[in-house]
Amino acid sequence: MSTMPVGGPIPSATESATGNGTEKATESVADLVVRNAKIHTGDPGRPRAGALAVRDGVLVAVGDDKDVAPLIGPGTKVVDALGRRLVPGLNDSHLHVIRGGLNYVLELRWDGVQTLRQGLAMLREQAARTPKGQWVRVVGGWSAEQFAERRLPTVAELNAAAPDTPVFVLHLYQSAVLNRAALKAAGYTRDTPEPRGGQIVRGRNGEPTGMLLAAPSALILYSTLAKAPVLEGEDKKTSTRHFLRELNRFGLTSAIDAAGGFQNFPENYSTVVELAAAGQLSLRIAYHLFPQTAGQEIADLERWIEMARPEDGDEWLRLNGAGENLTWAAADFENFAQPRPELSSGYEGDFETAVRLLMENGWGFRLHATYDETIRRDLAVFEKLAADGLFPAGNRWLFDHAETVSADSLDRIAALGGAMSVQNRLSFQGEAFVRRYGPGAAADAPPVRAMLERGLTVGAGTDATRVSTYNPWIALHWLITGRTVGDLVVRPPHNRVDRHTALAMFTEAGAALTGEEGVKGVLRPGCLGDFAVLSEDYFAVPEPDIARIESLLTVVGGRIVYAAAEYEGLDEELPPVSPEWSPVARFGGYQAAPGGVSGARQAELLGEAVAESELHRQWRTRRDPAPESEGPVPRAGGPLLDPCFGL
Repeated sequence: MSTMPVGGPIPSATESATGNGTEKATESVADLVVRNAKIHTGDPGRPRAGALAVRDGVLVAVGDDKDVAPLIGPGTKVVDALGRRLVPGLNDSHLHVIRGGLNYVLELRWDGVQTLRQGLAMLREQAARTPKGQWVRVVGGWSAEQFAERRLPTVAELNAAAPDTPVFVLHLYQSAVLNRAALKAAGYTRDTPEPRGGQIVRGRNGEPTGMLLAAPSALILYSTLAKAPVLEGEDKKTSTRHFLRELNRFGLTSAIDAAGGFQNFPENYSTVVELAAAGQLSLRIAYHLFPQTAGQEIADLERWIEMARPEDGDEWLRLNGAGENLTWAAADFENFAQPRPELSSGYEGDFETAVRLLMENGWGFRLHATYDETIRRDLAVFEKLAADGLFPAGNRWLFDHAETVSADSLDRIAALGGAMSVQNRLSFQGEAFVRRYGPGAAADAPPVRAMLERGLTVGAGTDATRVSTYNPWIALHWLITGRTVGDLVVRPPHNRVDRHTALAMFTEAGAALTGEEGVKGVLRPGCLGDFAVLSEDYFAVPEPDIARIESLLTVVGGRIVYAAAEYEGLDEELPPVSPEWSPVARFGGYQAAPGGVSGARQAELLGEAVAESELHRQWRTRRDPAPESEGPVPRAGGPLLDPCFGL
């Protein structure tokens, strides 16, 4: 029978759509109805509504109670939104969701952590839980600027927290900090040669200290991380499902996977393919293919063109094109702690071959391009191909990132039929960008308003998980306020957008980048039933609170894929996190800050709490010096280790 988690009127099972009392036809009954909501539809024809209904994964009514009441039958699930804000499901236009899912349960996430003290406390506990042979890895989603201490952990702090367990802490595209055990596990010694584009920092005796620097290439960071153990078998599926649930927690219902390094096709895509076949995806994924081996890019593209075509798949999993690299030589780096890299003088030859191959075969593509110098060189190739009628030719293509793109380049992109996808990388690297290029350049990095004023489609995303957090509300906060996670104002009002525009960049624009604008990104009958009921009213909360919004109910195709607060238990059950020692099993993912307290005071309070807990742990250890590495020791007064903080 119908269920109403909170309560409300339910029409009788025999009430017809016309009110004549005859048995209601099964095909007219909705699977899910949400009522008593403040719905932002994104549809100019009906921008606001109070209720909606979904049948067979598609919206069949968007309006008021009177519009959905005739669709409620014995099997309809009815949810009362309690007057909360409901928005179209968010769509991250640049997320490394496939790679992120394969590693999620192995990572200790510092996303949202307010103090380094808290991060080190989490790391210390996780090291004690991690079995021999495994690593503790902190991989992206945070910046030193978000901490009250405004600094990275030191090698000494990592050695003290985990003397025997390898620890790898990645900081943006800039550096990594390793403890002694990780240096040994990675095989770094005084005889290890310097990698191209990277630096192994060495002490007076020539031995590695534990610091790795991208100079400017991050390859040394990612190749070191690749030495850590990986998941196998069913654990990869479980990890991916829990990562997708974590994304659903923030109202994400779709994402465009931008591929990336160390993501090989087809082997690294098999997990999401198997989950899609089993109907176990809770997020719609449009994916790209990224040639992994320098010198082999054209051969890879030729092979893939024979294997598949863009838009192969369905609304849950579909191919969207190539990129974000087409050839390695044409890719710049986004390490703003280092000077802009100078790309090789002759990369255009292979790059032109790759672009021509894709355009002639109906493939779209996306291009990683941080700097205008790179974009101008790429555009010159496109303009050359335009003489052959290949631009604009109906293929979807776009530039990603584009922090320093010029007005002239934007005009050229528009003339060639391109689009843009911007990410909040300067939420986490804004301070480094200002130090290198100055506040004037940072004010237009990237020039979002200039893109929109030219009529370009501009999707918004996060570029998670190895730099920015996957929490889209941090990106929305950045688009609207121009502030970093360290609370530095980088972008002035002339280069910010209002809340409606920012949300459209995370909904309608993302759908346009995958050719799905007719069925996604807005809430109208005939569109996919993808939406989120929010914890706070996005359009009404003070600007600082935008970053703290989460979803309380996320629905994808009429399926409740995430449910919290009053709706807890309505979502689908997931298998337990495995392995049992996973950091996610203990800490979860994003560390939400408590509401109602300023960011500075939150950091201060958390720092005080962690410091107090550490002093308490030391006091208890002095009273009963049992070895911490052996886990909790039962005693009359309770366990030796604090079950709340786990110190």
